[in-house]
Amino acid sequence: MTDPWEDHAEWWQREFTDGVDPEYTEQILPLIHQHLPTGGVMLDVGCGEGQVARMATELNDMRAIGVDPAMTQVRVGAARNGGPVYLQGSATSLAVSDRSIDAAVACLVFEHIAAVDAALAEVARVLRPGGTFLFLLNHPLLQTPGSGWIDDQVLDPPEQYWRIGAYLVEGDTEEQVERGVFIRFFHRPLSRYLNAASDVGLQLVRMEEPAPPPGFLARAAEYTEAASIPRLLFLRFERR
Repeated sequence: MTDPWEDHAEWWQREFTDGVDPEYTEQILPLIHQHLPTGGVMLDVGCGEGQVARMATELNDMRAIGVDPAMTQVRVGAARNGGPVYLQGSATSLAVSDRSIDAAVACLVFEHIAAVDAALAEVARVLRPGGTFLFLLNHPLLQTPGSGWIDDQVLDPPEQYWRIGAYLVEGDTEEQVERGVFIRFFHRPLSRYLNAASDVGLQLVRMEEPAPPPGFLARAAEYTEAASIPRLLFLRFERR
């Protein structure tokens, strides 16, 4: 069985990197930049082709290490350069020394990781005490599988509302995100992440649920109807 992230690396690079995706350029990258320290060593877990790691190097003056399981992503990251060092590897077995990292980032990664407890334990292992962990997810509540904007014309008068799927049920689904592109997602309630992080010594110090950015809303008229529904959840932890 082939790795879908190897198979679809080109799709990810084309659709979400190099300045083409407004959610990254207008929201995700500025949010990470704001909460990263200046200087020190940063680890980008599930780095893809390295856009977060490059930004940390360029704007936060950090020495960045990017780790990704897909060699296709690692190769493109190295080719795009920008300063980071790239390694092929798993989030559950990071080739990094204990307490050697000042800040770690996992951006839209953990919803694709089966062994969530092992991955969070690895982040905690490599972070120094007081180190920062920036954890970005598709919003576990409002982007639960089965959620979406409903324009209910059956009711009189008609109603529009955001339907939420089976939030409390942990799920493992394969979703077609584009024609021919199938990606595995793991849904977990927010409490599952928070408790697992706390159990390994990661303390929550900041939570943000930003509204979708203007560039995303401008892509389709129907998106503006759900402008009050966050797509992203941002959590900032510190290593106890």
